[in-house]
Order: sequence, then C-alpha cells, then structure tokens
Amino acid sequence: MKKRLLTSGAAVAATLILAACGGGGGGSSDSGSAAPAGGGGDTVAVKEIDGVGDVLVDASGKALYSSDVEADGKVHCTGACTSFWEPLTVGSGTPTAAADAGKLGVTDRPDGTKQVTVDGKLLYTFSEDEPGKVKGNGFADDFDGRHFTWNAVLAGGGSADSSSGDASQAPPRNDYGY
Repeated sequence: MKKRLLTSGAAVAATLILAACGGGGGGSSDSGSAAPAGGGGDTVAVKEIDGVGDVLVDASGKALYSSDVEADGKVHCTGACTSFWEPLTVGSGTPTAAADAGKLGVTDRPDGTKQVTVDGKLLYTFSEDEPGKVKGNGFADDFDGRHFTWNAVLAGGGSADSSSGDASQAPPRNDYGY
C-alpha cells in the first residue's frame, strides 16, 4: 500500500512539473480556430484597451505581444519561454484578421507548429493576462542567455509604448533562471 501511494504521488508530481514547464503541448494548440471575443471568426482581432490603444488580440480576447529579440523574424522564444509567452499558432490554413490588424503571415517554429506573424512580428500571448487586460507590455525577462523585452502589438503592426497602460499593472523585470 505504501509503495503504491508513493508511486501515485510521484506520478502527480511529474505531471505538475511538466504542466508548469509547458510540457503539456505548449504552443501546439490551434489558437486560431476559435472565434474572438467580439465575434467574426478571425485569428487576430483588434480591441480598444484603455491606456494602450487599439491592441491586437487572439480569439479569446487576450492581447498579443512581440519581442525585441525576434525583430529579425526568427523564433528565439522556445522551451521555458513558451510557458510564459504562448505562441499564437494555427493548425492548418491561413490566419485571418480584422481589416486594420496588419498583414498576417505564418512562420515555422522549431517544434513544427505554424506561428502567426503580423508585419513579420511573431505573435504571443502572456500567461498573466486576461482578456482585455495588458500586463505584459514592457515586460523584460531572460531565457537561454537572451534578454527579451515584450510589447503589445497595436493595430497595423506597431508596438505599444512600454509606458502605456495602468502604471500599477506595469510588470517588473523578471529573471526566471532559465
């Protein structure tokens, strides 16, 4: 009985660790298949967010971000990075957007998924955000020896000023130790 309890406990612990590290399929979901909060069925929509402006959002209404490290159009946010910054992906087909969102594209990620881009910027959601809230604007962190700064992406593909938004929501620089 004691051995079975220990084995069950180890299995639960392993599952929790994998979930915390994004091992539960992170980045491979078909985020582009659901209808956005405002309707319309687009992969990317535009939503007015107080203090920030007309922000690109995913199908669930969460703000979309890009990183300065990936300004070259190459994927650098992998592994532990994707447990905080989830790539906006499409399973198959072409992503669609509201007319004022910007020019959408798709790039291949190292894991084989298709990540949505706008005007060449790779798009991500932030794990600490909720629909209609922008908490990751100006967020700075480090992964795999690279220093990332994240900004919300505005309609037309521009980036929000990191001082935009509610100052009480402005995130500090974080080092996750990865």
